[in-house]
Amino acid sequence: MVKEQFKAGHPVHTYLVEEELIITLLEELINTNPNEEFQKFYNLFNHLATVERRFERKENQLFPFLEQKGWTGPSRNMWSFHDTIRDIFRIIRKNIDDKDLDSAKQNIEYAGQNLKNLMEVEKRVLFPNAMDILSDEEWIKMREGENEIGWMLNESPAKYPDEVQYVHPSEDTTLRTEVVFDENASHFDEGYMTVEQVNLLFRTLPLDLTYVDENDRVIFYNRGEERVFPRSAGIIGREVRFCHPPKSVDTVLKILEAFRKGEQNEASFWFNYRDKLIYVRYFAVRDSEKNYRGVIEMSQDISETKKIEGERRLLEWE
Repeated sequence: MVKEQFKAGHPVHTYLVEEELIITLLEELINTNPNEEFQKFYNLFNHLATVERRFERKENQLFPFLEQKGWTGPSRNMWSFHDTIRDIFRIIRKNIDDKDLDSAKQNIEYAGQNLKNLMEVEKRVLFPNAMDILSDEEWIKMREGENEIGWMLNESPAKYPDEVQYVHPSEDTTLRTEVVFDENASHFDEGYMTVEQVNLLFRTLPLDLTYVDENDRVIFYNRGEERVFPRSAGIIGREVRFCHPPKSVDTVLKILEAFRKGEQNEASFWFNYRDKLIYVRYFAVRDSEKNYRGVIEMSQDISETKKIEGERRLLEWE
């Protein structure tokens, strides 16, 4: 499979262009002595580390479309390969911070072998099967969602198809007849708001919110300016067990089961992620009859909040 088989902008074309970039970056890193050309080595590594965008597009865009067609293998298996490579990159980052550059160079080679193995599976299995399973309309929808996650490339890929222009969700007025809304969807317990006002509210909140319904499917997430974790339209309707890395999915399912049985109503976690302290909370959603209606996941960067001391009672804008 080569990129010339696809039109520019097609998601698979972009993956194959990124593959060429990954190979080039790995070759340059292998041929760079970090003890003599540290800044070059460091810059190349940082560029290679943006492979995270590629992983996130697969996990939040490609895999959900395949799940809808009944192929869940990539979500259950390939995600584990992503996490293995992420772990190696964290080790390399620590090697660099500790000035253990020989180990960093050695681990780059290890990461490179894992990346090459992964890309070989993509070309032999993932992409060909995805092309057979998915329609062009689905690839077009996938391309639209990619804008929210990004790429490894220095420039955004072409539109796909050429005449399609990206429309930000806040400006999308398309009437989708396949979506069924509750007739009371605009009614709130206290007060009244238009749909625009509700969207503005959720977009402004300094939190990541995701709502999973009682059937364990994602039905909503808010679009903040700076999300803690990536989300795109492909997640809507997706089973929550496919929305988390394999190593954490058992914990998520345990929480959902405890909420569903009424044994628990809240679960909290906090951890360091990309130099930020992240606070994640899960809340059981129940109706007036105490029936389980799903779960809210709330994620927030509390790095600055943790630094608060004493009091501030006066306005200080600096």
